[in-house]
Amino acid sequence: MISSAQNPKIKWLRALQSQARQRKEERAFVVEGVRLAEEALVGGWQARLVIYTEDLNERGQAVVTGFADRGAAVELVSSAVLRAASDTETPQGLLVALDWQALPLPEPLDFVLIPDQLRDPGNLGTILRTAAAAGVQAVWLPPETVDAFSPKVLRAGMGAHFRLPIQALGWETITRISGGLRIYLASAGEGLPYTQVDLRSPLVLIVGGEAEGASQPARQLANANIYIPMPGVCESLNAAIAAGVLLFEILRQRNLHKDGL
Repeated sequence: MISSAQNPKIKWLRALQSQARQRKEERAFVVEGVRLAEEALVGGWQARLVIYTEDLNERGQAVVTGFADRGAAVELVSSAVLRAASDTETPQGLLVALDWQALPLPEPLDFVLIPDQLRDPGNLGTILRTAAAAGVQAVWLPPETVDAFSPKVLRAGMGAHFRLPIQALGWETITRISGGLRIYLASAGEGLPYTQVDLRSPLVLIVGGEAEGASQPARQLANANIYIPMPGVCESLNAAIAAGVLLFEILRQRNLHKDGL
């Protein structure tokens, strides 16, 4: 049993939890709790290190065994050590360091989301969860957006990371690979109301952050602006709420078209 928080493996986990640069260099990230670890196991993701406490429940033990059977390093740790490695106040007895892997992009692409200048991890995680539910094929993250594999984003994403291709890309690359897709920018009060726009064609939806909105490169890339009419007295919607409204409108229009209505 590892009983010291100064153990090199525990220090490494803490670095992955707290530093985006470390995650990028190592091409690894950490998930906490049975549910996310189970999602990763079922999705075929490779674990580099698994730590757990002896009071872990039966479901969690099965996850540990599953990763061990795939060759992952597994360590029993004290509760104090797990708390030291955890990003949460009440850890659930299980932490897993996973190798990042690129999920394949569907072909042809016709439904892509760009969360631009999103700074809040909870908002980005919620948007990723919503995107996965709405059938988005890929999410492209510009440099100005928070790291999608930070602990808070992972928790808010509720497993979306294991089902949805998420790529951190520069604007030059985004411009190059988005050719052939119509690009809509969600912008408060600018352009057309989203219900008056035909969203059935292959498209990219850009949703800007709440504080600063979309970046200049995003505005330059967009073919058209769309907005959500708000009859109430409110300057703007939460970015995650706005993304949900627009993504499911795209899904609604496409389902109607598919059904011949």
